[in-house]
Amino acid sequence: MLLDNGAYTSWGPTIPVIMMRTTSGHYRVPVVDFKAQAIYTNNPYAGSFRGYGNVQTTYATAQQMDMLADLVDMDPLEFHLKNAQKSGEVTPQKSFLRECALAECLETAAVASDYSRKRKEYAVARDKPGRYKTGIGLASPIHNAGGAKIHKSDGIGTILKVDDYARVTVITGASEIGQGIDAVITLIVAEELGVPVEHVTIVNNDSDIAPWDVGVHASRTTFIAGNGTRRAAQKAKAQILNAAAKMLGEPADTLELRERFVVRDTCGTPLIDLERLLRRMHFQAEPELVMVTDYYEPKSEPEGAKHVSDHSAAYSHAVHVAEITVDTLTGEIKVDKVTVAQDVGRVINRMGLEGQIEGGIAIGLGYALSENMRIEQGMLRNPSFRDYKLITAPEMPPLDLHFIESNCAEGPYGAKGISELPTIVIAPAIANALYNATGVRIFNPPMSPETVARAIHETRQAVK
Repeated sequence: MLLDNGAYTSWGPTIPVIMMRTTSGHYRVPVVDFKAQAIYTNNPYAGSFRGYGNVQTTYATAQQMDMLADLVDMDPLEFHLKNAQKSGEVTPQKSFLRECALAECLETAAVASDYSRKRKEYAVARDKPGRYKTGIGLASPIHNAGGAKIHKSDGIGTILKVDDYARVTVITGASEIGQGIDAVITLIVAEELGVPVEHVTIVNNDSDIAPWDVGVHASRTTFIAGNGTRRAAQKAKAQILNAAAKMLGEPADTLELRERFVVRDTCGTPLIDLERLLRRMHFQAEPELVMVTDYYEPKSEPEGAKHVSDHSAAYSHAVHVAEITVDTLTGEIKVDKVTVAQDVGRVINRMGLEGQIEGGIAIGLGYALSENMRIEQGMLRNPSFRDYKLITAPEMPPLDLHFIESNCAEGPYGAKGISELPTIVIAPAIANALYNATGVRIFNPPMSPETVARAIHETRQAVK
């Protein structure tokens, strides 16, 4: 495999590391021979992007799965299920799939979309007269869902304090770039300490103040920052309940924090107002303030020189079923519906989760259908959004989302990282649907109208 690194080195040389993980771990593949090289060119330099090499690799491997199923005359769904890993399996590169819900994702998406029946029906109609053809395609990826130890540390520091009025301040290294980590941290703190979400303040806008975090990437922030936040909140909670136990003469393990009160865990009976307790802790003979720190480092291993390690604390799968209509005259592909089944570990913030899936699909649709940097002799020929076509709201298809909760043992409340999978998998699902509709395969996206129309024309000419 040769990769266009561009004229300078950014993240280009590390992309093959993730591409190899996909090649060896997408399905049960016991032997893999993978060779890749990043080449200096006069083109713009390659950086990192959502999906990080997995987008390109899955576009190939997911189509190969369909092609292999055709070779043995098997329904692709059956072929996918036959080769899907199960919980507890280890890939050739030693990625430990502790919770693997791939089969459940396949079955859920296939049933919800009526995949097998429609695929047979559309294949029969492929050669019948008519300008417009419909198709359905299925694809799945694998991706790290608990960070990836490509740096020496993949951990995070958290500082948490509770004031005399039960207002909580969290100082965290986790950056908010629109992905929703502020909401996740707020919900976790509110859950652990029994306070309203509006009483939680997050400070993460100054790296001179905030403790270490490696950055927002690798589907890691909810997993890593969520764990760090929960651990810090649990330390604060233990301190508060121990103080309450001394004041109330009750065992600490029988107490809980709910709705700004210390309560009996078994029945929820309020025993003391949390604010009152905190002030008593502060102004007693031996004053006590609730201020805790935590550093969480996931149980993942460095990539290593030979690329054999369990480099993430969790892994996840998703399945997309794309239903499309193809105008065989113009080559235009209209995506009519996308059915999604994704292993999310556990839902923490459903609205945020849905938004991430929708946004990821929008990016993936651009990769699949329209986005193309036209570079000629090192010059970008379409440097504006007039000529570089992004997918916007009017082009978004209806989405049918299904969240599979595998309850990740290492994740906060069982959650996994989720944001890259939807970008990775939608393009090959559309490519497989295009083949189902027309008998044409496009191996070099985007599947633009011109590319599709030309491929259909050439296929028809070859048959004559």
